[in-house]
Amino acid sequence: MITLLTSHRDQLLLHAYETSPAECCGLIGGGEDQQARSIYSLRNMALNPNVAYEAAPDDLFSAQRQMRDRGEQLLAIYHSHPRSAEPAPSETDVRLAYYPNAVYLIVGLGGPQPVIRAFRISEREERWEEVEYVIDAE
Repeated sequence: MITLLTSHRDQLLLHAYETSPAECCGLIGGGEDQQARSIYSLRNMALNPNVAYEAAPDDLFSAQRQMRDRGEQLLAIYHSHPRSAEPAPSETDVRLAYYPNAVYLIVGLGGPQPVIRAFRISEREERWEEVEYVIDAE
């Protein structure tokens, strides 16, 4: 189970609101203890960013390099569903889930309050399941 700090949650929400109505995307790096340490906001370069996300390759490589330099591992990948009140992985999210060990966080902005849900996604098995995560005060 991954643990985020409240500041991490706030960064995810800010990124989602700033890019809406387009989807945002990014990575979360941390330690083997599954404690998040860094949020890496990436630019969405999808052809239709209002309904899909594709991380800008140079942003992605830079984030991966920074994680390696900081001794972090990839804990989670996040993106937003700006019009969803109860976010869940789309068929495209499942088809493009290339990191089976990562947790996928989806930020939904379509309801009265934003919602962040976490999932394990298996591209190979074409399925997903919701998982728990923790937000700790700093």
